[in-house]
Amino acid sequence: MKGLFYELVCTDCNGSGWVVWGSKLVLSSDELVTQLSFKLQHAQREISALKGSPLMSGRQSQFERSNRLGAGGTNYTGD
Repeated sequence: MKGLFYELVCTDCNGSGWVVWGSKLVLSSDELVTQLSFKLQHAQREISALKGSPLMSGRQSQFERSNRLGAGGTNYTGD
């Protein structure tokens, strides 16, 4: 909540900001823990997917990754 001079913690939702969609009902503590767990699991899946997938593709990846085809095992790009 926005007070006159500073922000106050919302007493309705205990500062979580999570309410039931379409109404002003507050989520119970059990439901809040469940929903936050779902969000955390989703974020962890997104992070692991981004770590596993190559961010570079095409010609750029040829310059960024070492292919050890050059002299002394250096990166050879063909230019």
